[in-house]
Amino acid sequence: MASFLQISLKELLLGSEDWSFLPETVLRTVVMFAVILIGLSILGKRGVRQLSVFELVVIIGLGSAAGDPMFYKDVGFLPAILVFVVVIVAYQIVTFFVGKYKRFEHLIEGRPVCLIKDGRFAIHNFNKEHLAQDEFFAELRAKGVSQLGQVKQAIIEVQGEISLFFFPDKDVQYGLPILPDEFYRFEKFPGEGETYSCSHCGFTQKIEKTGINHCPACNKTTWVKSSNEPRWK
Repeated sequence: MASFLQISLKELLLGSEDWSFLPETVLRTVVMFAVILIGLSILGKRGVRQLSVFELVVIIGLGSAAGDPMFYKDVGFLPAILVFVVVIVAYQIVTFFVGKYKRFEHLIEGRPVCLIKDGRFAIHNFNKEHLAQDEFFAELRAKGVSQLGQVKQAIIEVQGEISLFFFPDKDVQYGLPILPDEFYRFEKFPGEGETYSCSHCGFTQKIEKTGINHCPACNKTTWVKSSNEPRWK
């Protein structure tokens, strides 16, 4: 029993290797760490700022190539370094064509997309981005937005950041509130004489008569009482 526990513990800690492999693991890690640093310095700032999809693929490829030689004894340095060289050369080639041809850039890295225009969702663009509404609202709240009527345009950049352009305070419109306590007060039949926003697309209107429950922009039936609160600063 003791022998079984000893063998199991050794396999748990070392796998199929022996204790003598630990110093070699340290050496392998140091070597590959140096290779990573050299590789990223060759890639330049584009490789270490907030990543586009293409750059993320490159970093994952480099990380995979670097990881295996650190702790797998049967993986040599030269194949891993060759992978680094190939990935970096491919990156440089693609970067050259990205800078030279706009269509190629859009194909590889995508393009900025407008998600809000004049206080309403650009709903077709929003649906294409597969972005959860709650996640998007959290991004807006973190930048001081409490209702969509404050926002002239919101653009999702190719790196995934949200860029916001605001109306001046004097031009803030009624819009869909995005604070949880206000947003989740859904109504099927908005009250007459009040201003309401569609919870799906942000279409906003003053209700002139009772009984209206379909949004004229998207045909959804859930409304939220609008807000004209200016932006927090």
